[in-house]
Amino acid sequence: MDLMSLADFNAVALHGGFGPASRALARPKATLSRRVAELEQELGVRLIERGSRRLRLTEEGLVLHERTRGLMAEIQAAGEAVASRAPLPRGRLRISAPIVFAHVVLGAIAARFALAYPQVELEVVAEDRLVDPVEDGYDLVIRINPSHDEPLVGRRILGDQRLAVAAPTLSIPNQPAGAAAGSPVPAVTLATATSAAPWRVRSPDGALRVYEPSPVLRFSSLLMVRDAAVAGVGAALLPRLLVEQDVSAGRLVCWGIDDGPPVEIWALYHSRRLLSAKVRAFMDLLQTVPGAA
Repeated sequence: MDLMSLADFNAVALHGGFGPASRALARPKATLSRRVAELEQELGVRLIERGSRRLRLTEEGLVLHERTRGLMAEIQAAGEAVASRAPLPRGRLRISAPIVFAHVVLGAIAARFALAYPQVELEVVAEDRLVDPVEDGYDLVIRINPSHDEPLVGRRILGDQRLAVAAPTLSIPNQPAGAAAGSPVPAVTLATATSAAPWRVRSPDGALRVYEPSPVLRFSSLLMVRDAAVAGVGAALLPRLLVEQDVSAGRLVCWGIDDGPPVEIWALYHSRRLLSAKVRAFMDLLQTVPGAA
């Protein structure tokens, strides 16, 4: 089996079409189409359904993609490991990061990296799904409180806290310290949050207070939760990283810090891969984030 044709097929499948793959790889669309056709002819099966607006893999194409994309990533990683011995980072660098962290932190970091290492083609994908670095083709993933069971290694970048915040127009419930029952508050939450879960918050005076959130709005994004909280819709439990400037500017008032376990943000890569020069350089730049460990 021709590995170049297989790599082109996996790229088309990964990016969702010949056009997107052509733009991502900076290669002619016609070349990719020809390579895939040659692979189909070599294998004697159809891999991609032609004629549909969206890319559709045949059953054989889906099986081939699922069983070989990880292997192709390993082959690429091996080549990059050899190339990493070069004095300067180069090649393609793909990073997956949670949406809030990507928007608040990684934009500026990525820009600095691109200026410092012009031979690296950097791609940052903001997403909250739990990706597999090998299967999904990422060199580095940013995780919040990662599981210790995963075969990933890396560095702790920084710690964060969850703050109970609300607009100044929303009065803080008058709750005596140590009260048995929580105070009900209108709240803006994530769509996945459990409405019955109380907020246990350590107030600025050190007292532990409990709030019973009554969801007024639910969103799939913390960015939208924050916007609604600033607008005065309700209180919210949000990362300090996201709302620190709003609190400093008076757009939000901090009721206290979540009394739950600490929040840690890690930069991780697969333990089977060597730490390449480009990944090492990006991780070093992450250490310059204010508050980094």
